[in-house]
Amino acid sequence: MSARQWARDLGMGTRYAFAGGREGWTRALLTAVGVGLGVALLLLTTAIPNALAERDRREEARSDHTFGQQKIPKADNTLVVLDADTTFRDLDVRGRLLEPEGPKAPLPPGVSEFPAAGEMVVSPALKELLASDEGKLLRERLDYRVTGTVGEQGLVGSQELAYFAGGKGLADQLEHTTGARIDSFGNPDLGSSDPWDPVLLLLVLVVFVVLLMPVAVFIAAAVRFGGERRDRRLAALRLVGSDSRMTRRIAAGEALAGSVLGLVLGTGFFLLGRQLAATLEVFSVSVFPSYLNPSPLLAALVAVAVPTAAVLVTLFALRGVVIEPLGVVRTAKPARRRLWWRLLLPAGGLAMLFPMVGQGRDGGTFNEYLVVGGVVLLLVGVTALLPWIVETVVARLGSGGIAWQLAVRRLQLSSGTAARMVNGIAVAVAGAIALQMLFAGVEGSYTEQSRYDVSRAQMQVQVPRGVETASAAGEFRDTEGVRKVTALNEGYLGGQRGDDGDSYVEITVADCASLREVATLPSCRDGDVFAVEGGEYDTDTAKLAKPGRTLWTDPGDTTTSDDRWTAWTVPQDIRHAQSREDPTGNRRGGILITPSALPENLGSFASAQLYLSLDPTVPDAQDHVRNTAARLDPVAQPMTWQSIESNERYATIRTGLSVGAACVLALIGASLLVSQLEQLRERRKLLSSLVAFGTRRRTLSLSVLWQTAIPIGLGLLLAATVGMALGAVLLRMTDTSVRVDWPSVLSMTGIGAGVVLVVTLLSLPPLWKLMRPDGLRTE
Repeated sequence: MSARQWARDLGMGTRYAFAGGREGWTRALLTAVGVGLGVALLLLTTAIPNALAERDRREEARSDHTFGQQKIPKADNTLVVLDADTTFRDLDVRGRLLEPEGPKAPLPPGVSEFPAAGEMVVSPALKELLASDEGKLLRERLDYRVTGTVGEQGLVGSQELAYFAGGKGLADQLEHTTGARIDSFGNPDLGSSDPWDPVLLLLVLVVFVVLLMPVAVFIAAAVRFGGERRDRRLAALRLVGSDSRMTRRIAAGEALAGSVLGLVLGTGFFLLGRQLAATLEVFSVSVFPSYLNPSPLLAALVAVAVPTAAVLVTLFALRGVVIEPLGVVRTAKPARRRLWWRLLLPAGGLAMLFPMVGQGRDGGTFNEYLVVGGVVLLLVGVTALLPWIVETVVARLGSGGIAWQLAVRRLQLSSGTAARMVNGIAVAVAGAIALQMLFAGVEGSYTEQSRYDVSRAQMQVQVPRGVETASAAGEFRDTEGVRKVTALNEGYLGGQRGDDGDSYVEITVADCASLREVATLPSCRDGDVFAVEGGEYDTDTAKLAKPGRTLWTDPGDTTTSDDRWTAWTVPQDIRHAQSREDPTGNRRGGILITPSALPENLGSFASAQLYLSLDPTVPDAQDHVRNTAARLDPVAQPMTWQSIESNERYATIRTGLSVGAACVLALIGASLLVSQLEQLRERRKLLSSLVAFGTRRRTLSLSVLWQTAIPIGLGLLLAATVGMALGAVLLRMTDTSVRVDWPSVLSMTGIGAGVVLVVTLLSLPPLWKLMRPDGLRTE
């Protein structure tokens, strides 16, 4: 067969698609919309690596300091930067206080000039938030005058909340807060990181395969829209002399035309979504449109693969269809589908994954080709097995009501079409179940229960240097939403005077109520001193906390005005107490001192912590606390305690999965709706005929619901089975015990069923419109 003849026949099919009247245009448009939605998501996927790289580049370009960096002296090109990050509800706000020390001080990216003291420049999203009614509490905290906005180069996302504020005397605070003196922005070492854990790399690979497979399945289904009517039209070609092979090539040309038009629409959808991306934030991730530039190589691969797949899928679909001059031999009972070759696909996938069973993270990285190939074959196995299962089950369904009989008979005549509609959702659910099982299985390695006792306190605030602890505690007690404040002054006393001492004892200064949070006291009144036994990592209390023993306070540990070592004598009436876990989950030892027992010459200890218990019924209690902390110190960053601590990379992968799953679910819903509308359009005359003969619309509506419910029920059952099998294999590959996460299985299955239910309900209005006798009119 010559290439010229192939090109001629494909070209003829393309002309038929666009010159075949309303019928041809409608089919081509439906195909193009279905393919276009898939192409848009594929282009988005190819743009993700560039978007992530651009976010990292922006973050590196604006980085201003790292822990342990070398200090530089003040000069005319230096800038003092202090961290002033905060949180508003669940939103992170990046903040920096700036003070240039000379005319050559470096400007942050995206900032045209330094804000003066009391002024700030903000990101567009933060400016909008501050101007809204929702931003009232945040306006109280960021008490600066807005003088400008931060440009795109200074932000990592379009919805990022960030500000740069001017300050004075910031250099004096460098020793006591997070910040640095810098002469340039950008840190090349920021991008260097530890090697990835093999299990996390496995998660990334599986996430990409699971998210992309439904897209490929939907594109393959979209190129077959209107297949039955097309095949009947092709019978006319046999009357004018074309042979069966030529007819199939012409049909492939029609599919090629729809797929090429789909590429055009998909590019349009992608460009539209690219612009809309700037207005969206999904799971705290936002991008600028300029980030979403697909890799030219990957975009070219999509442009070639989609039309090629359209031609191959069409030729494959027509392999069992006999198109004769007098009609299409497909209305007769088709031959039963064979099962054996369908089982080879999942079996091959398991065979590819089996060599890595038990490897775990200590066996090196997983073979990425085997992982991708094995997961793909297992998920493709769902699309191969589902038509056989639907055909086998519906062939055995018994009699019932009229709606049931109409639905069952339709499924018996076209079980392949019904399975094709469900394939995408089944693949998505199977992959999601496997991923949820894998995430649940390895979660213990990347998340852990924090030591913080969130039942006793939910926030922690460090008292700013120079502020009396009692005064700060009083401010927070008067803050709306705060039920209880535990104030603890912390420091150390040495057994010897001078820096060469090798034994120290921890001291805690607080009132009796606060001391009872860290130790079990026999009784307590102001003026008491206690030696605490049973503390973690405490070896010197028994030796140093003896009545009459002289201890020395390090001048760097107090806020006294001199630099002298100060003596303190352990009182004769010191009492013993038993340590208990404090709100941070630690058992402290050392000496507990009530305020009146502390001599004035010791001054105030530099480290003072407030542990706050909040009233859960008060809305925005945490933000009221942050506002109080900001009044005491603009760079204060109160800590909100969490009961669970998670590995940052693991949390990022979960976030990426959530973002991708949201996009895929949107594609699933849109594509299913297009497919459902195409099926209804194919059966317009049949529906009109039934209505004309007196069939109730309610009966037809129920029959359509049954036609959707039966395949989707079978598809979700198959998806749950394959998903659990794949999840079990992936868990064994990570050397993790197999445990079925039933809540995840049920939730993923429920989400898939919910998407189909919504699509079915949305298709009812077009169905009612088609159920009119005038649908019998023809030209």
